[in-house]
Amino acid sequence: MRKQAAVRQSDVLNILNDQDKPMTAYAILDRLKREEPDLAAPTIYRALAALTDQGRAHKLESTKSFVPCRCDHHSAVPVLAICEDCGTVEEHDSSPLLAELSAISSKSKFTATRHIVEMHGLCDECSA
Repeated sequence: MRKQAAVRQSDVLNILNDQDKPMTAYAILDRLKREEPDLAAPTIYRALAALTDQGRAHKLESTKSFVPCRCDHHSAVPVLAICEDCGTVEEHDSSPLLAELSAISSKSKFTATRHIVEMHGLCDECSA
């Protein structure tokens, strides 16, 4: 029996929340296939698209992976610090950055629909 979209999103979000590193859609699919062998990738991509649209998850564009949203930033910019060594991702809320990004985009008459900033480097543990 097919699960409802909200239930599927909850399943996907639970998997993301259980991890301390970003996951690709196919890694999530592999985890869910243990219980549902007939599950297909488009189902996972639909759930992830809905979760990112709702602000409950973030897509790391640079690594094509996903992390759960860990901040409340309805009127701010999530800044994701990605460690290139161990792969951990820390999420920061950067409210002051939103005004600056809005000013930049308005100069070119560009309307942003979402803001996400990714930073790559080394976390404290890996840089020691």
